[in-house]
Amino acid sequence: MNAADPVPLTATTTYRLGLLGALAGARFTERIGSLRLKPKDVALLGLLQSDGPTAQLTVARRLGVAPSLVVTVADRLEVLGAVRRLRDQSDRRRQQLVLTDTGQELLTRCAAIARELDEELTAGLDPAARQALDAALGTLTTGPGLPS
Repeated sequence: MNAADPVPLTATTTYRLGLLGALAGARFTERIGSLRLKPKDVALLGLLQSDGPTAQLTVARRLGVAPSLVVTVADRLEVLGAVRRLRDQSDRRRQQLVLTDTGQELLTRCAAIARELDEELTAGLDPAARQALDAALGTLTTGPGLPS
């Protein structure tokens, strides 16, 4: 390959982030499975933690998923005691999802799992490189409006 050749796929940021994301996602999914959770469950719980009680339709819009999926996820989380549904006082046809103490505890445990994975994935980096990676990822996620 000479200087005029394009960058190979395996050297692109997209490819590398995709591989790392798939690896991290698979490991996270496996470990939160011990809590009887799936990644979409954690996403919904995290949204409720940051936004407070939220209408199911709003959750669907915020997560970019079908409303029927939110109902399914909320049903599963309700069985676990992680969320409750409350009727919206301003519109009795709507239900709001509320994070419970159990849901908060599950999120705390998920955060600990994520931190363990962070340590594993960044074990080859020195503290300055880890800090730079965290800063870069924070910048990259704010562009498309992802949580940072």
